[in-house]
Amino acid sequence: MVTEAGFGFDLGAEKFLDIKCVSAGLKPQAAVLVATVRALKYHGEVPVADLNSPNVDAVKRGIENLEKHVENMRKFNVCPVVAINRFVPDTDEEIAVVKEKCKELGVKVAVADVWANGGKGAEELAHLVAEAAESCTSEMTPLYDWNWSVEKKIETIAKEIYGAKAIDYTAQAKKDLKVVEELGLGNKAVCIAKTQKSLSDNPKLLGRPENFVVTVREIEIAAGAGFIVPVTGNIMRMPGLPATPAAENIDIDENGIISGLF
Repeated sequence: MVTEAGFGFDLGAEKFLDIKCVSAGLKPQAAVLVATVRALKYHGEVPVADLNSPNVDAVKRGIENLEKHVENMRKFNVCPVVAINRFVPDTDEEIAVVKEKCKELGVKVAVADVWANGGKGAEELAHLVAEAAESCTSEMTPLYDWNWSVEKKIETIAKEIYGAKAIDYTAQAKKDLKVVEELGLGNKAVCIAKTQKSLSDNPKLLGRPENFVVTVREIEIAAGAGFIVPVTGNIMRMPGLPATPAAENIDIDENGIISGLF
């Protein structure tokens, strides 16, 4: 079975493995990290408006972000595979940088050119994922035990997955912690809400930030779902559309040729 956990290994995948897999008794053998040259250039501090321009040096600067995600995958004892989701502006030289880093890390890697070539563009990736799953000898291990204290669970995720130096709690968050304990919900999983733009809780800290402090501003309880939600940083809980939706740039001419998709 193949499923999608989304929003980076530090967010979707961590929750999938630590919450869903634990509650359902699932033991995934392999995990696919979807990387893009665009994202790596963004983490190499290239402005969004310039991401379509070739920039090998920026990919090299941003590759440390991918390296951290791969390290995180291995913390759970799942066998990693990297899929390079190719965009039209990506150059062979930029993609070569990603492939070389994966080789250095000992990770299987394939270009997923599904936008241009459909299913055929993912055949190599599919074979690599199947091989990784079938040959993986390790057993998925969650990062924390649900019976740990809430503070220890939050600290473990922040330090191990995000790379934080320490955790800070606002006065409101400290009050919320007391409520969680009073209600006997301290043994629930934690589902941390934070920005997807950085490994930290600060969207401006790109690449692989270090020596930062994660601030928990409040903690919500989702008792029915079976977890508590520490909210970090200044984020919108439900992601919305960009100021100018991509649909406004999409068109089709009289010959049925579609333009403006990417």
